[in-house]
Amino acid sequence: MVSDERGAVVGATLSAVGRACTRKAVAVTVPMDVPEESGAGKVDAGRLWAGGVATAVVAALIAVVGILIARGLLGVAVLAPHGEGAWGNANTVTYALGAALAGLLATGLLNVLLVGTPRSVQFFTWIMLLLTAIAVLLPLTIGGLEGPGIATAVINLVLGVSITVILNGVGRSAIRGYPQPSPRSYG
Repeated sequence: MVSDERGAVVGATLSAVGRACTRKAVAVTVPMDVPEESGAGKVDAGRLWAGGVATAVVAALIAVVGILIARGLLGVAVLAPHGEGAWGNANTVTYALGAALAGLLATGLLNVLLVGTPRSVQFFTWIMLLLTAIAVLLPLTIGGLEGPGIATAVINLVLGVSITVILNGVGRSAIRGYPQPSPRSYG
């Protein structure tokens, strides 16, 4: 057997491992290629916040598309009376800005978790999914199980899941030393 500079046992073949397993005890140390997902100085804040701003733009556009689908295609009066048309009124802009703010606040939460929490991306995902559940249930409890409440709940679900999924990827890519997928050549 050969040891590398970190003391990890390398170079064991399958047959050697098989023979070793028939003994009473086997101690094997495997090097960890993936760094801890947290720790001061390991987060590329510029990359994280650039991704956060892009996430905020996507969230705002998702809100607008959701309102257009609900009001324009389905005829559900979301955030404005029926007479306001597919674009609604100023509430549509407010909702889109709120979605963008949610994306930026989620980025701030992810930044705090990445700097000081072990398994930060996992905690971020749980927190975001629970906040999304609240955002989905709130319009159903206030507006009931009628068209506007259901439409708002669906828009909130798509927003919450989208922000969570996008920022999960952004967070992982902002951790210095985290293995990045290698580009594939198609040709």
